[in-house]
Amino acid sequence: MASLDAHPSQQDARRRGDASRLQNLVVITGFSGAGKSTAMNVFEDAGYFCVDNLPPEMISSLLQLFMHQGSKVERAAVVSDVRGGVYFEALEEVVADLRGLGVNHTLLFLDASEQTLVDRYKETRRRHPLAPDGSVAAGVAAERALLEPLRARADLVIDTTGFSTGMLARKIAEELLPQQPAGRLAVTFMSFGFKYGPPRGEDLAFDVRFLPNPHYQEDLRELTGRDDRVVRYIARDDRLERLYQHLHPLLDFLFPQYVAEGKSHLVVAIGCTGGRHRSVAVAEHLAERYQACRQLSVAVAHRDLDRRAGDA
Repeated sequence: MASLDAHPSQQDARRRGDASRLQNLVVITGFSGAGKSTAMNVFEDAGYFCVDNLPPEMISSLLQLFMHQGSKVERAAVVSDVRGGVYFEALEEVVADLRGLGVNHTLLFLDASEQTLVDRYKETRRRHPLAPDGSVAAGVAAERALLEPLRARADLVIDTTGFSTGMLARKIAEELLPQQPAGRLAVTFMSFGFKYGPPRGEDLAFDVRFLPNPHYQEDLRELTGRDDRVVRYIARDDRLERLYQHLHPLLDFLFPQYVAEGKSHLVVAIGCTGGRHRSVAVAEHLAERYQACRQLSVAVAHRDLDRRAGDA
């Protein structure tokens, strides 16, 4: 196995205190299906230099690069697991070498019950790396025997049984990233026209074609939902106001739930016939209403606003 001992010049540089800016190294391991990809995403979002599926012996080489004078990597996270095959057996020794070198590091181990792991594999229809031609349960059992020594060495063990992706992300952030500010939910209010097809990638969609349609007013047809005259026409009866009386409380309830779940981005689609009048007015209104919310980062997009008014 390659040694973690650095080149003599690197050792001298470390003694001078200017060899590396590396402040923290997180080694992520554990069971296949326990949430290592989610963990990696958490550290990546927090600004860590991340490497997935790294054979243990290559951690040595990577660390030497980080220790090289001029390296700009301050925080790094690597995932090393049974996908590395026979090389994975070296991870325990690599972790021991990290301790000996005095590298500030954390070994994060993700665990889960056997039934949870089996169920997750059934959902994704993936093959277990230790049982490509056999049962997932057999692969989990083989993996448990292989991982037990590492679990005993771990600085933090998280049992992800019953965890959603958002719950695991919050747990990791709370345990290992206490200095990180709470994430903001990026909300995009997007208008669109049904006649040009449904939106793609929306999380919530609302149909506002029941509102008065300015398209049939010759003096309003060329305008858009950004114009006050169009908004006043749409609101000429009580239907727009009644819509907001229901929609505001619904979104007021939903947004904090998504923030608590750990969701990072949400698209709220508002549709009318042509995507130029009613949907635009409602999307603009909602964006303005939630702009001041500190938990949200609000944007507005109009998919079909630039289409010809005659197509509406």
